[in-house]
Amino acid sequence: MKNAVILGASGYTGAEAVRLIMGHPKLNLVALTGHSKAGQAYGDIYPNFAHLNLPDVVTVDDVDFSNVDVAFACLPHGASQETIAGVIDRVDTVVDLSADFRLKSPDLYEQTYGRPHGFHELLKTAVYGLTEYAREDLKGAKLVACPGCYPTCTLLALMPAIDAEMIDATDIIIDAKSGVTGAGRKALASLSYSEVNDGAHAYGVATHRHAPEIDQMVNHVSGSEAKVSFTPHLIPMNRGMIATCYVKLADGVSVDDLRSSYESRYKDEPFVHVETEGTVPQTRHIKASNHCRIGIFADRREGRAIIISVIDNLTKGSSGQALQNYNVTQGWDETLGLLNPPVFP
Repeated sequence: MKNAVILGASGYTGAEAVRLIMGHPKLNLVALTGHSKAGQAYGDIYPNFAHLNLPDVVTVDDVDFSNVDVAFACLPHGASQETIAGVIDRVDTVVDLSADFRLKSPDLYEQTYGRPHGFHELLKTAVYGLTEYAREDLKGAKLVACPGCYPTCTLLALMPAIDAEMIDATDIIIDAKSGVTGAGRKALASLSYSEVNDGAHAYGVATHRHAPEIDQMVNHVSGSEAKVSFTPHLIPMNRGMIATCYVKLADGVSVDDLRSSYESRYKDEPFVHVETEGTVPQTRHIKASNHCRIGIFADRREGRAIIISVIDNLTKGSSGQALQNYNVTQGWDETLGLLNPPVFP
């Protein structure tokens, strides 16, 4: 058994981490932190957990880290790096769900997030935890940087084709849509029911902070200096995410070749599934699960393909992937705590 603390347990990703850890056979949840909620019972913040014997929320300073093996950092970008720097030498492993250790370049981080990165040495050691492509690096890792939800959804859709040089990495268009929980648990007018329900809109057009993260992985694998075209949208559902990727096939590559390559790459993956020909992935089929479903289609434009990916933004796109990554760091079965089927309807 390993003892875990969730830093920033009052947000949606923190709550999702609580839900998953409570079903993990080798993790014991010993502390929950939340700056603005310190002193409150966790069941008062999230009544769905009221029947569980969970610790009250405290500040980070009140945690006894001598009894902690792993910290799951579900903190806001910017605040996460400072907190992690203060606790990383007091635990065996930190799994960060924020963006603070995803981008390898401090200059790119500052350009993307509008603030300097204060811990360059830690940044160098962080392992980018797209689990299906990082298993060897994750083994025994001290600091894991979990990918963002949009990058997870899109990279799982693109990586087999890029890795096999079956598409042009410099010609990728991504149209992505997320449920409202992707924006976090904020009291903002723009996220209120009447503002979000019965409508949809694009945001972060040509400026979204996840685009450089997608670029980083695409370029690392392809050796190119590509920039993807990426536009996210907010749609009126609580959780879930869909990314539709438009790609140019390499010379001589057919859509059947592409599908065959994906089926081969993902056939032994516990959480990534390639749909049968003609089946369109749907967010309702992965809700509250760590699964990703991918569909591959011929575009009506010759020599191009459409790759569609769906995940739950809070699970595979955040806390579920974090738990999967931690399982790998420990050499455990990476499905531990993550085998519950999706919720439907």
